[in-house]
This record gives sequence, structure tokens and C-alpha cells, in this order.
Amino acid sequence: MLVAPNVNPPVCKIMNYGKYKFEQAKKEKEAKKKQKVLEVKEIRVTPNIEKHDFEFKCRNAKKFIEDGNKVKITVRFRGREVNNAKSGEDVLNNFIQELEDVAQVEKAPKLEGRNMFTILAKKSDK
Repeated sequence: MLVAPNVNPPVCKIMNYGKYKFEQAKKEKEAKKKQKVLEVKEIRVTPNIEKHDFEFKCRNAKKFIEDGNKVKITVRFRGREVNNAKSGEDVLNNFIQELEDVAQVEKAPKLEGRNMFTILAKKSDK
């Protein structure tokens, strides 16, 4: 390993390369341990969800967000329900309003095929 390359003659340190590689791997492994893996939890609902079910799903979503996870709320349309996509958007907007004190919208409600979804993440503390 080169210690002082600008000196005449350059100064080097003789070392065990295998031990050096082992130490580097150990440091990388330790840094990986401290990382937090971010999960996306999914909550599926239908456009005609009942009040109690809605409140139950909201409580679960709030718990997931407070644990530091992102929440993907999906409205699944079955049969002809897809023709009235407005009701599904209303359900998602109700979730957003209910969770606005702990979460912010990361991805606005979007219709993809027979599913409409939004992604909520924890509010940043600024």
C-alpha cells in the first residue's frame, strides 16, 4: 500500500493483502447491517367498502406508516364496477384525507387496468 506517493523515493507499507481484503469485507458487512430496508405494504379494497371496514383498513395503514413502511392502497374493480371509476377514486381520496396527519401522497391515484392505486409515505419531518 502506497503511504506517501509524492516523496522521493515513494514510501510504501508492506502488508498482508488477504487480511486487508477481509477487513474491507467486514466493514462493508457492518455498514449493510445498519441500513433500513423499506417495505411497501399493500391494502386492497373495493369501491363499495363499508364504513367499519374502511376504518379498520385505515388503522392498519396508519400502523404500517408509523413503522416506517410505505403503503400502497389498491381499489380492485370487479365486473362492471370499472365503468364507475369515480367511486374508487373517492375511496382513495378518503384514505388520503384520513391519513393526512401521518402520511403524504407519494403517487397520486392512478387507474391501471382494473385496479386504481395510490402510494402513501411517512411525512418528512422538516
